[in-house]
Amino acid sequence: MHHSHSGSGEPLVLVHGLGGSRRSWDPIIHPLADRRTVVALDLPGFGETPPLADEVTIPALADALERFLGDHGLRDADIVGSSMGARLVLELARRGHVGATVALSPGGFWTDVQKRVFQASIAASVRLVRLIAPALPALTASAAGRTLLLAQLSARPWALPQHTALTELRSLAAAPSVDTALKGLVDGPAQMGLQAGAERAPITIGWGRQDRVCLPSQSKRALELFPTAQLHWFDKCGHFPHWDAPAETVDLILRRTGPDAADHPGAKTRRAPVAT
Repeated sequence: MHHSHSGSGEPLVLVHGLGGSRRSWDPIIHPLADRRTVVALDLPGFGETPPLADEVTIPALADALERFLGDHGLRDADIVGSSMGARLVLELARRGHVGATVALSPGGFWTDVQKRVFQASIAASVRLVRLIAPALPALTASAAGRTLLLAQLSARPWALPQHTALTELRSLAAAPSVDTALKGLVDGPAQMGLQAGAERAPITIGWGRQDRVCLPSQSKRALELFPTAQLHWFDKCGHFPHWDAPAETVDLILRRTGPDAADHPGAKTRRAPVAT
């Protein structure tokens, strides 16, 4: 997998979401790298990493991620995922990953109806972005254009920097595995949870209260499958907390990962009632 390193300290691996790339993390890379060695990767079929030779499913992508961690001496590293990447890091946590896990707005905890709405809306977005790809630089140059194109992902799309919006949309339009990965997300095996009594490193699930992709109510199912997880709510935040609340996201990641995360006085992230 194509990846980048920055900073120094204990390693921290960042896993992007559907249609994204390692550049999805640009808003928080530098503050994280002030404290950690940050490894941001492109999943197979996204960014600069070639697609998988076989069927694209969550288990297959998780297998590839596990191989990457093992090949690069990161088997014990803390991992952070966003959206589909959050689903992947939770799957690794379920398998017994040693490092701490932070999952931001994970997919896969929907009802059957929500799953089909997600599939239809994302597929339509992908088709639109591919169609208008040549015009993306001009469209993302204005606050109005960013609002129209990214309202599904951000609670404040007009406030996003143009380079963040343009990079993400170009990645979505160009990713060869986005269609097959979307199919794998909605038609593949359902996410399994932790085995009863299993001891795991700290697991944190972060959710935006204004998430329009993975609805806040889905956090209830996520906590049922991962009962040891701490749930953190991001207020006034959409699907990507690292876009809408970068400082809060950095603080959460640093508090919930690292050698002393389980015993850190800030580790007991508030577990608010699940949204409906």
